[in-house]
Formats: sequence, C-alpha cells, structure tokens
Amino acid sequence: MSARSGFDPQAGSSPTAWSPETRRVDFGRRVLVLRRRRVAVRFDWRSVIVCSVLALAVACMAVLALMTGSYHLSPGQVVSALTGGTTGLVHDIVVEWRLPRVAAALVFGAALGVSGALFQSTMRNPLADPYIIGFSQGSYTGALIVILLVNGTYWQLAGGALIGGTATAVAVYLLAYQRGVQGFRLIVVGIGISSMLASLNTWLILKADLDQAMAAAAWGAGSLNGVSSAQVVFGGACIAVLLLLAAMSSRPMRQLELGDDGAAAQGVRVSATRLGLIVLGVALTATVTAASGPIAFISLVAPQIARRLTRSAGITLAPAALVGALLCLTADYLAQHVAPTPLPVGIITVMLGGGYLGWLLITEARRHL
Repeated sequence: MSARSGFDPQAGSSPTAWSPETRRVDFGRRVLVLRRRRVAVRFDWRSVIVCSVLALAVACMAVLALMTGSYHLSPGQVVSALTGGTTGLVHDIVVEWRLPRVAAALVFGAALGVSGALFQSTMRNPLADPYIIGFSQGSYTGALIVILLVNGTYWQLAGGALIGGTATAVAVYLLAYQRGVQGFRLIVVGIGISSMLASLNTWLILKADLDQAMAAAAWGAGSLNGVSSAQVVFGGACIAVLLLLAAMSSRPMRQLELGDDGAAAQGVRVSATRLGLIVLGVALTATVTAASGPIAFISLVAPQIARRLTRSAGITLAPAALVGALLCLTADYLAQHVAPTPLPVGIITVMLGGGYLGWLLITEARRHL
C-alpha cells in the first residue's frame, strides 16, 4: 500500500494534531505520513534520517567554529553565551565576533546548495552550476562595477550583483533558446559567457587603482572575513524569502525532471516554470555574492552529495541546503585555521570542488560510453 499526499477522504478528522504513520511504498522505500483532517504529508524515511544527521553535524561544526580561535572556549561556555547565561568577554567573543561569521557560512552555504539544486533539477544535468555557467561571474561583474566605478555601499553592491546576475541569466537564456531550452545547450552557452565575463572582470581590475584592485581581487576570491551582522541579517532575510519560494516550487521542479512533455501533460507551464526556477537560483547566488563574493563549487557539489546520501530519484532541496551549509562552514573553518593567516573560503572550496568536478566529468564520460 502506497502513501498518498494531498486530499485524502480516508484521513482522520482530528482538527489539531498531526497523526503519524509509517508505510512501505513501492521499491521497498519507507515513508512517514503525517495526517491532519483531510490533508496528508509524506516524508521519505531515509531523507528524514539523513536530514537529521546532517543537522546534527551542522550544529556540532558550528559549536566547534565558535569554540576555536586565538581565545579557546569550551562547549559549555559557547552554549551559555548563546543562551544568554554568560556576559562579559566570553559573550562578546561568541555573539559579537564569531557568531556573525558562522551564521553567514550556514545561511550562504544553504542558499548555494539550494541554488545548485534548482539548476541541476531544472536542466537535468549534474554539471549545471551557477559558477560554471556564468551566473556567478555575472553577479561578480555587477558588484565589481559598483566597487570600482561607483565605490558604493553594501546595498548598492547587492543591487549591482543582482542586476549583473539577472542580466547574465537573461542573456544566456536567450542565446540558448531554440524551440525551447535544452540543459546541455544552456550549459555550453553559459560556459562561453562565463569566460567572456571573467576576461572583463580581469580587465576592470587591471584598470582600477591599486588599492581598489587589491580589495576587489581579495573579495572576488569569496571571503567571509569582512561579513558584518547587518549583512547577515539582510542577506538572511532575503535568502529566507527565496528559500520559501523555492520550497513552494518544489512540486513543479520535480515534474520538470520527467521531461518537458511529461511535465506539460501534468499541466505545468514548462517555459515559464523553468524561467522562474532559474530566476530563483540566480537571486540566491547574487545575494551570497553581494555579501561574500563568489564562493565556487558548493552549488555544484552539495546537491549531488545530498542525492547520493538520500538515494532519491531526483534532486531534493532540504538535504542540498544542509549539505551546502555543512560544506561552507567546514571550508571556512579550514580557511581560518590551516594557514598562519586566514584565507578566503573560496580558495578552500575551489580546491575541494576542483577534485570533485574532475571525478564527476570522468564518471559522466564513462556513463555515456
């Protein structure tokens, strides 16, 4: 007997409580079904367990990051400072100095994980990544113009990154459009646009003043060193809204994985839905880029690791978000402590992601032989 989601005339009639039950669906996968009145929500048991383990790993990594530094703290001191039980120097170290960076790594990593999941699911290609197909480069170009030519504020920087990423996405979409958009064609066009924008970014930096050029180059590596509490709050609020929209779009996203004809047969407006999902992914990437610069490869790696952990048929958003948060937080921890001076987190993610990209290319090539 399979579990059902949505309207169920046989569901219980309790007006206040969700009634849990476990069922086995086809292919031997167990699901958790929560019922309330005539609504039933289904969760895959393996995904629930994987997300719980990932959330625990994220919490442990966050506590470790808050503990470690030139002034070492114990787990008890960290928890006490977070719950308001400690004041003075320990509170200032945990809440004022270290917490904004840890929160930024968590929120931005989750945003990049979901962004990659949106692109890979929409294009049905594991190589679909905002960094590879140029959207991150477009956001970087927009922010770079604001930094070098306008010398604007953070809010202007965020607007420039969003405009640059959106303009790049529109250009790639239009150039790749030919009786619809195929994932492989969009990726090839995006790689070409990305190379052109990388050259433009290099030219802009070379033409700038030395101080501005050094600051822009360091920021372009992707760094959480200068992230402030205000940036985390503003970026986190924007990302929360975008993640909510992404969650609401998960059903048509999964329908698109069946192919354009299959999705259209189920009533999905294929072109409009795909464009909306791409805009959501670009907005998530641009928000992160505006605050920290382009952090590469997390959006490529996180969805695929999440898919292998959950063994799901398609890309799922919640595991991808948790894996992205864990990867970004771990990479930033390594960036702070593996070298005598703190490194940009983007350097660590490029090192890890480059090896993964090579493995992925070899695997995909063997699969098509």
